[in-house]
Amino acid sequence: QVFEVNFAPSNFDVLTSPAPPDAMQRLTKTMLVALLGAASANEVSPIGKVMQLITDLQTKVISQGGAAQKAYEEYSEWCEDRARELGHEIKTGSAEVESLQASIAQSTSSAAEQTAKIEDLAGDIATDEADLRAATEIRDKERADFSAEESELVETISMLDRATGILEREMAKGGASMLQVKNAKSLASALSAMVEASVMSAADGSRLAALVQTSSQDSDTDTDSEPGAPDAAVYESQSGNIVGTLKDLSEKANSQLDVARKTETANLQNFEMLKQSLSDEIKNANKDLDAAKMGLAQSSEAKATAEGDLETTSTDLNADLAAKADLHQECMTKAEDFESETKSRGEELAAIAKAKVIIIEATGGAEEISYGGASFLQTASRSRLSSKADLAGFEVVRAVRDLARTQNSKALMLLSQRLASVAHSHSADVFGKIKGLISDMIEKLENQASADATHKVYCDKQLSETNSKKTEKTTEVEKLTTKIDQMTAKSSSLKEEVAVLQSALSQLMNSQAEMDKLRGEENTVYTTTKADLEKGLNGIQLALKVLNDYYAKDAAHVSASGSSSGIIGLLEVVESDFSKNLAEVVSTEEAAFAAYEQESKDNAVEKVTKEKDVEHKIKESAFLDKESAALSADRLNVQAELDAILEYLSKIEAECTEVAETYADKKAHREAEIAGLKSALDTLESETSLVQKRVAHRRFRGTGILAA
Repeated sequence: QVFEVNFAPSNFDVLTSPAPPDAMQRLTKTMLVALLGAASANEVSPIGKVMQLITDLQTKVISQGGAAQKAYEEYSEWCEDRARELGHEIKTGSAEVESLQASIAQSTSSAAEQTAKIEDLAGDIATDEADLRAATEIRDKERADFSAEESELVETISMLDRATGILEREMAKGGASMLQVKNAKSLASALSAMVEASVMSAADGSRLAALVQTSSQDSDTDTDSEPGAPDAAVYESQSGNIVGTLKDLSEKANSQLDVARKTETANLQNFEMLKQSLSDEIKNANKDLDAAKMGLAQSSEAKATAEGDLETTSTDLNADLAAKADLHQECMTKAEDFESETKSRGEELAAIAKAKVIIIEATGGAEEISYGGASFLQTASRSRLSSKADLAGFEVVRAVRDLARTQNSKALMLLSQRLASVAHSHSADVFGKIKGLISDMIEKLENQASADATHKVYCDKQLSETNSKKTEKTTEVEKLTTKIDQMTAKSSSLKEEVAVLQSALSQLMNSQAEMDKLRGEENTVYTTTKADLEKGLNGIQLALKVLNDYYAKDAAHVSASGSSSGIIGLLEVVESDFSKNLAEVVSTEEAAFAAYEQESKDNAVEKVTKEKDVEHKIKESAFLDKESAALSADRLNVQAELDAILEYLSKIEAECTEVAETYADKKAHREAEIAGLKSALDTLESETSLVQKRVAHRRFRGTGILAA
């Protein structure tokens, strides 16, 4: 709040409010000093001196009031500027607090999601690892069982093949060693006889007996033979039954061995597939877990950073709010103090003006009695003016004429002519008319001087205030323009960065789509190639088994063993090549899949990072655009105020600019004119007082009363 007071003296001449005690004391001291100083002054009466001091006091109080008004206006402008700055800082700080709070909430939500994901992934990894350990244990047990079974079956087949060969050889010989075999009532008895005849070892015999017993295939015969050498046909029949039984057992053992090997192969493949699947799941889950942990760390870091920034920003915002409240209180206190001082100063000027009026109205007669005599009219009524009085009148006229010439004043020249006309008219109360003309001219000149001084103060004040406001608004417009340009440039830069990021995201998505397509094609080729290699490998392995089994048990084809060895050797080379190619294909596929998975994860992380950057930059750019628009609106308002100030400044400059005579020159001329007229008036008054004293003396003498 700004309080404006015009301290022109004319504004206080009509005040009637009671004067404060301090003002009356100052006025009383001034009058006492004037009276004491006037006691030794013959040229100016004490009352005139008092009036001069009162006028000087008025001028001093008015000057102090003007200085106080200017200081308060400057302080008020500072309050407005500071309040505007704090308001902008509070607005910006509040927006930053809201943005940081939103960022903290987003980071907290992201951290919670990442924590839940980490827990889920840790649980999945633990489950997959437990499944893999259980599958491995089962596989180890299956492998051990198969190894034992295979070893047992291979030994059984070998033993059966050896027993069959021995029986066939002994049958071909037809010796006495077959007698006990012939007389055996069962296959077990025959095997015991063969052991006793040292045809086979006791261990082989026990195993064959156990095999026969577990197979429930008794080879007992009830054929009775006469003692002596057996008939060849009967021996062959008996031996043929044993040989056939052993061959049946051998075929059954081979069949069991094939089933066991196929089962082992299937179990191994199933385990490898399960192991690969679980390993891939564990590997991918670990990658996702690492990514989730990294995301949690980033979210936690972003949250901590935002919380630190929020604390700092909140502290600054609270400080700005407190500063604004303190500023408001301080400025209001200053305004109240200024209002009180202005009111006191106005009361003081009112008291001075009232005292001046009272002195002028009430001391006229007392001044005449105390400091000199009769009026011009009384003297003129008793007798015609003496030559000295006439001389005084002419001196006044001449003094006014000289003053008019010195100051080059047409008004004073006209006054001197009128004074000369009145002085030569010999009319009644000549001195009174002359004094009236001079007093009127003095009053007119004082009023003009007061008007010029008031106009000068008005012009100085208006020019100073308007130029100050012009500078203030120009600076404010420049500051707003700078801020708007900075925000616009920053927003444009952010938008360009967003465009670059969006282009990179588009390229990343296209690259990922192309990778997905190539991965699908590679997997299709891998599936087909693996199936062909596995089919070929199984075929080669089956062919090798057939040939090995055939040549191993058929002694009649010993002559072809050389050719068979070459074929089997080539097939083994082919099997090795197929196995190697299959391993390479599987290894290549695994490497390609791992690289694809890693690249996909990296792309996903990069995609999330770029999307977050785009989101944040878009948000920041929108905030800058909003702030820039608000500042642009503020700049339009300030520019409108500046345009109005410039328009008013041009008007006030045209009104107040001095073209010819300056105010200082006018003031000096008027002061000289007023001083000359007052001197002439003092001359008239002193002459009039002398005449009045003489007239009074004559009156007292005529009445017989002595004058005091």
